[in-house]
Amino acid sequence: MSKALILDAARTPRARVRRGGGTLAGLSPAELLAVVLRELTARGLPDDRVDDVIVGVSTVVGEQGGNVGRVAAMHAGWSDAVPAGVVSRLCGSGLDAIASGAAQVRSGGAELVVAAGVESMSRVPMLADRPAFAVDKAAGEATGFVSIGVSADAAAIRAGFSRTQLDEYGVRSQLRASAAPAWESTIPVTTPSGTVLAHDEGARPDTTLESLASLEPLFADDPLWERVERHLGITTGSDRGRHTVGTAPQFADAAAAVVLASEAGAQQSDRTPIGTVLGWGQAAVRSPGLEATVPASRKALDQAGLQASELSVVEVNESFAVTPLLLTRELGLPADFVNAHGGAIAVGHPLGACGGVLVANALDQLRRKGGGYGLVVIPAALGLATAVVIESFA
Repeated sequence: MSKALILDAARTPRARVRRGGGTLAGLSPAELLAVVLRELTARGLPDDRVDDVIVGVSTVVGEQGGNVGRVAAMHAGWSDAVPAGVVSRLCGSGLDAIASGAAQVRSGGAELVVAAGVESMSRVPMLADRPAFAVDKAAGEATGFVSIGVSADAAAIRAGFSRTQLDEYGVRSQLRASAAPAWESTIPVTTPSGTVLAHDEGARPDTTLESLASLEPLFADDPLWERVERHLGITTGSDRGRHTVGTAPQFADAAAAVVLASEAGAQQSDRTPIGTVLGWGQAAVRSPGLEATVPASRKALDQAGLQASELSVVEVNESFAVTPLLLTRELGLPADFVNAHGGAIAVGHPLGACGGVLVANALDQLRRKGGGYGLVVIPAALGLATAVVIESFA
């Protein structure tokens, strides 16, 4: 079986979604992803040799419908012979694209694959596709669907994390993101208005525990708590609201891509691999649980033949503060290298682009450390999670 080598990774900055339009709102999703694809060719990727482009998108409707992956490749001026398609696994879509691309390469089905992701939450808001589980009562009941924030509160209650612990993590994310070094994989984006965005937006270095403690809970009065109690078999009582806007992920726009190749594909592309995808895992728990990151991570580590103690970098999407806290505790990870430079609470969660963004970030960190192993994991609604284990050759 061939290795799934990593030849390159690039991403846009994460731009905050704002009323009246965020910094990257002037670019369509296809145009945003095309920026990244053009960068890959500028770095030497022979686009005419690419066997497939797999693009993760969470909300597949409007400008993100109609196979935005193929549209983006054509926007980028890539060869007409390059096929492209979209995968959608909610928030895990971008990471699923990377796992799918690695599977193609390792199975011998492809020599060179670009695994990407894009989400313009400014132009295509979350739930704009009106999924059945959100708008149909019967589907909602069958799936146990509730707002992801309610799922996060339920996870915090079941795991025993207090409001103070969640707030402390929120402060940590903001301060770490504010002090983060420049990401080598990030490429500047020039908007139609001429604005150049070169760095992630959103981090607040003045965040304090006192300021977060003053915020009201977001989901304490959600009408679907009764559904949570029935589906998960728990009693929440009056202590329901634990997460606030200060411990929730920010909405963001971004695009990212990772170039995967077999050994033959790397040689034919005249590229030196920078790493490899060692393993991946998909997992699910009873919806609306948010704890599937733990079994997904264990599956990916098992496939990679690694123990959690061998990891040097962990990037877990901050789908509310409970997610990294739970993974850190359950895998016995040192807190200092779990989201060492902050995460979605500070600089945003661009849904389908998130997988590529976090893999690019993990590669940057591992290179600074001189190589090693990294874990990237993202939870999603309906009790899902996807994890990928990578190695950087430094």
